[in-house]
Amino acid sequence: MQIDAAVLRAADAPYTIERVELADPGPGEIVVRIAGVGMCHTDLLGRVPGDLVGKPVILGHEGSGVVEAVGPGVAGVTRGDHVVMSFDSCGTCANCRDAKPGACPQMAALNMIAVPLDGTPRALDAGGNAVGNRWFGQSSFASHALGTVRNVVPVTKDVPLEKLGPLGCGVQTGAASVLVSLGVRAGDSIAVFGAGAVGLSAVMAAKVAGATTIVAVDLNDARLDLARELGATHTINGADDDIAGRIRGLSGGEGVQYSFDTTAVPSVVSAAVASLRTTGVCGLVGVGSEEYRLDPNLLLMGRTVKGIIEGDAVPHTFIPMMIDLWRKGLFPFDRLIETYPLDQINQAEADVTSGKVVKPVLIP
Repeated sequence: MQIDAAVLRAADAPYTIERVELADPGPGEIVVRIAGVGMCHTDLLGRVPGDLVGKPVILGHEGSGVVEAVGPGVAGVTRGDHVVMSFDSCGTCANCRDAKPGACPQMAALNMIAVPLDGTPRALDAGGNAVGNRWFGQSSFASHALGTVRNVVPVTKDVPLEKLGPLGCGVQTGAASVLVSLGVRAGDSIAVFGAGAVGLSAVMAAKVAGATTIVAVDLNDARLDLARELGATHTINGADDDIAGRIRGLSGGEGVQYSFDTTAVPSVVSAAVASLRTTGVCGLVGVGSEEYRLDPNLLLMGRTVKGIIEGDAVPHTFIPMMIDLWRKGLFPFDRLIETYPLDQINQAEADVTSGKVVKPVLIP
């Protein structure tokens, strides 16, 4: 079928809206007509020079929409269903069977390469050349996306479908890291480093959990103001010379039980660990390329540093839970969103990169 897609042809090139021929769904596959798709920080990996993400490629991995066609063997999803698209996983490995699909050994192959495992092109441009279209199992910067029954989550039809896409990755990562991976409970304390979509989702989730001390750290004062509105009890500008000391002071001198870093900046990660009380846990979700240097004495005193992928969530259960919390007014993730037509994708990218917008959602 012919679709419209935002194609990235080089790391330093603008997106171009092109007509692309998308293959019919094969066994276990689903075609989704996209209603809205969030732009996530991970999509910016397409801007890294070199071959980290092959080009040309259709990025986008926070899609939501309506199922338009299903392939052979698909069960549990039918044409006309409203769905949120999330990350892909194999479904058969030990981690998937243990309800940890984010730790699937095939995570990189299924999500980060943007081409099918068998190498068979599933999308062709106007010249008949292959275009990568399996970024996170979906490539949803387009009018239609080809996914699998594993990475689409059916949702009810009485919610704003065009705004649900970010629940599939960024919002899920922040919220589930707090509620599932770290297991924050009522009365706990947490410091969140980075007030982007992931960090602000973590703040909202900490409030849902009943944490009594929620500290948000960022360089952007407007985002810190929003963090307070969404549940942060305290905010600290990241330019402060002694962030860890400030956080320990806000938590009675001992430090917080949990810290959560979304930045992957080595100095910030060090501060996040130093902010912990003994027995505290620091969760890391930021994607970076620099090494972290940590004071071994902090770890010897019982502190833990934990890497987290997709919040350790099972999307088929966690996404409906977030929607239910939103219905109850407890998880206003839609306050993070600014919408753009798909053909304004370059402006959306500029706005999120500059910090002007927290979560762009593109509408085909």
